[in-house]
Amino acid sequence: MIYFTADTHFFHAELLGNNDFAPRPFKDVATMNATIIANWNQRVQADDQVYLLGDVAMVPNKPSAFAEVAAVLEQLNGQLIIIKGNHDNRAFLKYLAKHDAGLSAGKAHYQFADVGELIKINHHQYFLTHYPLLLGKVQQTFNLHGHIHHYMLPIAENINVGIDAPERELLPERVPFGTPLAANEIEIIFERKQAALANPNHD
Repeated sequence: MIYFTADTHFFHAELLGNNDFAPRPFKDVATMNATIIANWNQRVQADDQVYLLGDVAMVPNKPSAFAEVAAVLEQLNGQLIIIKGNHDNRAFLKYLAKHDAGLSAGKAHYQFADVGELIKINHHQYFLTHYPLLLGKVQQTFNLHGHIHHYMLPIAENINVGIDAPERELLPERVPFGTPLAANEIEIIFERKQAALANPNHD
């Protein structure tokens, strides 16, 4: 299976608490990190792939901090395909590539893309980026992105897959915090977002 998420922001203490930008009502980053790991692994299996669309963690630019984040990421099931976000410095991503524990077992735990990826699922094109794109008039094409946290663009084809994203509230059943989204959930979000934008006054 293929899943999508963004803006995990492991170790980002400044996001803790109730706020409009990225509400994370946890007592500390250890609790937040553990919650994301548990909910991620509840869904993702070892052979799955997860596109993580940037802003993996907030860490100082030093190897000891990189190792601490790597220890968290190694607990996440699946292969992580990381699209570089604005808070992901290249030294950190190079550290992950160099210390990829999965290589010893013959399968890398990480893949990397500096800007984005284009993939096809169920006759749809998915542009996978950290920053939202302005696609113009499109058919069967989605831009999955992160970056804007608890904000949603008024364009149905732009779908925020971040763990703080309001699009998650469009799903019939709410997924636990930190859970990556499946392709069928992306399609449900698109249909409901499109309907909501067409009827903004409809409750």
